[in-house]
Amino acid sequence: MVRYAKEAENPAKSVKARGFHLRTHFKTSREVAQAIKGMHIRKATKYLKDVVAQKQIIPMRRFMGGVGRHAQAKAFNTAGSLGAWPKKSATVFLDLLRNAESNAEVKGLEVDSLVVEYIQVNRAPLMRRRTYRAHGRINPFMCNPCHIEMILTETESVVSKEEDDAPKKKSKKKEARARLGAQ
Repeated sequence: MVRYAKEAENPAKSVKARGFHLRTHFKTSREVAQAIKGMHIRKATKYLKDVVAQKQIIPMRRFMGGVGRHAQAKAFNTAGSLGAWPKKSATVFLDLLRNAESNAEVKGLEVDSLVVEYIQVNRAPLMRRRTYRAHGRINPFMCNPCHIEMILTETESVVSKEEDDAPKKKSKKKEARARLGAQ
């Protein structure tokens, strides 16, 4: 069994999925991972399908050199409305989410209540190719693959907060205004 970077807090209520040496860019995969962290599995799959169809955008926050500005990125708090639609990374994450979903079905968990609790993207070893240049020279033509691992946890049903009978506290300034307004 392969070690994950982090173990789930409750292994009976969580599922894992991972991929090694995935032929998709590390930088875009990192941004996709940050975008879906904390989402429910259904919301994440819908979001990634919309990214592939260019209906929604992935905000670029860390690796943003040379990334274009788009109006869709205004919905996120990104510097300069920077965003992209990394189709290949999104499809890789869709495959991993589908794998985690089937793992949950085998484990007997409720698939609709799974939440992406933990997700990590690491750089994989570079894959080397070569490109031929003018005057008989050769330059490297590298690929930047990545390793991805995620843990999805089944959430319990949401419990509503009790209504408190105690009145709300007011600041001294608001109490003084209320007294002046009453006079």
